[in-house]
Amino acid sequence: MNHLPRSPLTPRIRAATSADHPAIRRVVADAFGSDAEADLVERIRTSVEYESSMDLVADVDGRGVVGHVMISRAVLQSDTERSIVMLSPLAVAPAVQGRGIGSALVRASTDIAGRRGEPLVVLEGDPRYYSRFGFEPATAHGIVLPLPDWAPPEAAQVMLLAEYDLTDPTLRGAVRYPAAFDGLD
Repeated sequence: MNHLPRSPLTPRIRAATSADHPAIRRVVADAFGSDAEADLVERIRTSVEYESSMDLVADVDGRGVVGHVMISRAVLQSDTERSIVMLSPLAVAPAVQGRGIGSALVRASTDIAGRRGEPLVVLEGDPRYYSRFGFEPATAHGIVLPLPDWAPPEAAQVMLLAEYDLTDPTLRGAVRYPAAFDGLD
């Protein structure tokens, strides 16, 4: 039996509100198949690294929250420490995956980071997915992410934004995740 491609959906992307928190938890848990990432979202939300303007949800046709992305602060450590941003996690409800919602969330969140003057965004994820947005191997830019043992090295990625300065030595080094990520494998 041939399956026709599912048509793309046009989500409305907006800032998350406290009223969205239960729906975000449900979408994240369903997308990852566990509560670990949903717990992570809640820990980030209560941390000093939380950036409310980069906590976004997607709504399609009034269905409520069907997707979520969060960009929060991390530290890039070399001879000095520099605050940077990282995208994690990205989640889309399984019933609407593969229909452009994740792409819209990634683009919206990285656009906000760029408008805020951030030089880069780091993440760990599948390069086959994230490369379409401009993410590249982090090691090519002198950035090392603390990947779990099961993750391939190419999962460490970075998107260079307009404010990125190739000559700035503080934009190279080892990423230190915030405490909210402790214990997440």
